[in-house]
Amino acid sequence: MLDESQIEALLKVVRPIPIVETLGFDFTDLDEGYCKMTTPRKVKYDGIFGSLHGGLLMTIADSAACFAIMTLTGPDEPLTTTDMSIRFLAPCLTDCIAEARVIKCGRTLCPTHVDLFDTNGTKVAVAQVTYIRLDKTPGHA
Repeated sequence: MLDESQIEALLKVVRPIPIVETLGFDFTDLDEGYCKMTTPRKVKYDGIFGSLHGGLLMTIADSAACFAIMTLTGPDEPLTTTDMSIRFLAPCLTDCIAEARVIKCGRTLCPTHVDLFDTNGTKVAVAQVTYIRLDKTPGHA
């Protein structure tokens, strides 16, 4: 379980990230290998059919996965996405709630599962996101 000082250290690094402010991520739960956050739906970011844009759902999933991994690696270890896939299940017509769980925090790769819900509890998408730990990559300076 993360203590308050670990959570604050993580949020100190995460909050200044431009996309965090732009999309308005609200972190509701951070624990070891887990991140739950809410992103408010802004109509100006809707897609063609009047629901939260799929590209933004991918961004939310990618970000939640990264933050879940950071609860295990610490806020200062460099990470980057290597791949991700998402399956859209329903339109998101409300704020979006993302729950990311690290499947495995390996020496180099960290696969993560992310569920995305609307505020009514409907699952709107599922994603798998893999990150690479750059400090653990051979030959990385």
